[in-house]
Amino acid sequence: MKIAIVQFNPIVGDLIGNADRIIDFCCQAAEQDAVAIVFPELAISGYPPEDLLLRDDFIQGAEQALARIANSCPSITIILGYPEKDEMGLYNSVAVLQNGHLLANYRKQQLPNYGVFDEKRYFEAGTQASTFSLGDLKIGLTLCEDIWTPSVCQQLKEANATLIINLNASPFELNKRQRRIQTVQARVDETDLPLIYVNQVGGQDELVFDGSSFVMDDNKNIVQQLPAFEELMQLVEIAADGAPMAPQKPLAEPLSDRASIYQALVLGVRDYIKKNGFNGAVLGLSGGIDSALTLAIAVDAIGADNVEVVLMPSKYTADMSNQDAIQQAQTMGVKHHIIPIEPAVSAFSEMLSKTFTGLENDVTEENIQARSRGVLLMAISNKKRMILLTTGNKSEMSVGYATLYGDMAGGFAPLKDVPKMMAYALANYRNTLSDVIPERVIQRPPSAELAPDQKDEDSLPPYPILDDILERYIEQDQSRDDILQAGYEQQAVDRVLRLVEQNEYKRRQAPPGVKITTRAFGRERRFPMTSGFSKLLFRSK
Repeated sequence: MKIAIVQFNPIVGDLIGNADRIIDFCCQAAEQDAVAIVFPELAISGYPPEDLLLRDDFIQGAEQALARIANSCPSITIILGYPEKDEMGLYNSVAVLQNGHLLANYRKQQLPNYGVFDEKRYFEAGTQASTFSLGDLKIGLTLCEDIWTPSVCQQLKEANATLIINLNASPFELNKRQRRIQTVQARVDETDLPLIYVNQVGGQDELVFDGSSFVMDDNKNIVQQLPAFEELMQLVEIAADGAPMAPQKPLAEPLSDRASIYQALVLGVRDYIKKNGFNGAVLGLSGGIDSALTLAIAVDAIGADNVEVVLMPSKYTADMSNQDAIQQAQTMGVKHHIIPIEPAVSAFSEMLSKTFTGLENDVTEENIQARSRGVLLMAISNKKRMILLTTGNKSEMSVGYATLYGDMAGGFAPLKDVPKMMAYALANYRNTLSDVIPERVIQRPPSAELAPDQKDEDSLPPYPILDDILERYIEQDQSRDDILQAGYEQQAVDRVLRLVEQNEYKRRQAPPGVKITTRAFGRERRFPMTSGFSKLLFRSK
């Protein structure tokens, strides 16, 4: 028999639109003689629906969508995730629909409540396994987190299941695919049952779902592998004994680390712009590495015709910065504007002159330049209904090396979770596809160009050192002593850690951006803005 699996890209909350597209896939699968079709976790609502789940009208709409799907294509068994509510509470559930009726139902037992997940805020945990018959097969149902511990799959083995289907909404992060495979191999090893792993695909706010669905036989071999970052349906041939059969065509090749990160960024930008209805994107192009990489991502996401860039030179901008920015804009075929900021900076300086009498110049004057640029870019964004993409990276956001209402102004931050050294690696990777980022942009020492002969390393440790300290402190939760024992100078470590602690208020006001690491700012790393933790952090022993 044939079972269709769908890497579905829903729009969270679009119950009607999601149901329409689910029905389309069901009809396509039926035309290809599939007996069943499988969609990801919470396919009807999209994942994560967050506090929409607390609204009765939303749950009622999901129930109506489920009923419409059930009656749409009676010739095929439909397996999909949905939010289910009864008098006892709300559940993250799987429905098995057959001939317009609910043939089976399963309620997720293992509710993740870490990282980006907070399912215990919304859902009650199920307690029982669920199986159903499909021809001679007895299929067991699981949902995402259920396979990360042995208990649910063991229940299905004891219920004499012959095949396990796992519906997922598993977000992308670097090396996540291999961890999934190892986890599924462990469950197959314990149960001797083949498993079909179906994952959501697409961007949803800060999360990107990579798909990468696969089928594993009872010998722990992947016999079918869907490509990453693509919405598509694929048929799985199942033998009478429940064994998935290898397809005739080769398995989709896994992506390299750089390729997977780059594709995640492209998909995240594309879906944020598309799903929110913007006409395109605009960004400031400085001639530096971050804006150059952001431009490449934007063009790859939505096409050159839908992207505009603005050069906003100041009296401190080097000629080569303008030259490199213009070269990249022309190479990538995007419309570019040149708007010098000196008139705005002079006007603001004159307006503030009396208020600033007797005060020395400091970072305030640098920030006025950045905020002048922010005003220009936001005006273009408003007028043309093009989202403003900010260009700051994770290293800068970690230590507050950014200006509120200046270079932080915007609607989406593609590089928000990309450390500086990774930005260089991604720029080099992108140039292997086609040469779009000028080599001089990659080779030049980075500079904000807000003061004469300014370099980032005047204010920060060299980026290779900075990035490693930040990874240890932010992603690995290492203590100050742990980092010092790794061989870093105390002065550099203390400066970096103090900057991280002092700048939470800035990060709270930053635009959303694509998560690619194990600890992204935003919904995954939630620290207080007002905190006395630094007293403990730097306490002498």
